[in-house]
Amino acid sequence: MIELTVNGATHRVDVDPATPLLYVLRNELALNGAKFGCGMGQCGACTVLVDDRPVFSCLYPVSSTAGRRVRTVEGFGTPAKPGPLQQAFIDRQAVQCGYCIAGMIVRAQALLERVAHPTEQQIREHMNPSLCRCGTHMRILDAIRAVAATGELHRAAEKGPAS
Repeated sequence: MIELTVNGATHRVDVDPATPLLYVLRNELALNGAKFGCGMGQCGACTVLVDDRPVFSCLYPVSSTAGRRVRTVEGFGTPAKPGPLQQAFIDRQAVQCGYCIAGMIVRAQALLERVAHPTEQQIREHMNPSLCRCGTHMRILDAIRAVAATGELHRAAEKGPAS
């Protein structure tokens, strides 16, 4: 039995410790935001945050989550009340097929929580491991810039997790 904390909730799952976190999130916890893209950590569709650091969940063994905080795109907002990045992606029509978007939002969230107002170069370098095959990169970058301009995610991160 493995215990892990995802989006503030503790779960116990009976899986092999070597099971990739992605499969536990999708198959055991029904959190389907993170997608299986390449299975090699090269596309970013499976990105989640572990202790506020973006990781490729397709390569990350669930046993490595012990004592760590896992956050997925589902933890950033709801369909009725999207989080700031989710809303910016909607407003700027940054979603084409939607496959990469959860990973893009998660990766951008990590940056904006850490750096209040990142430069264009910081944004592009940070987002580099995530691929959008539909070509909406410019709209994705625009959405990230819009939220970065507010500093909202950085201020929220400084306050710490909500209780």
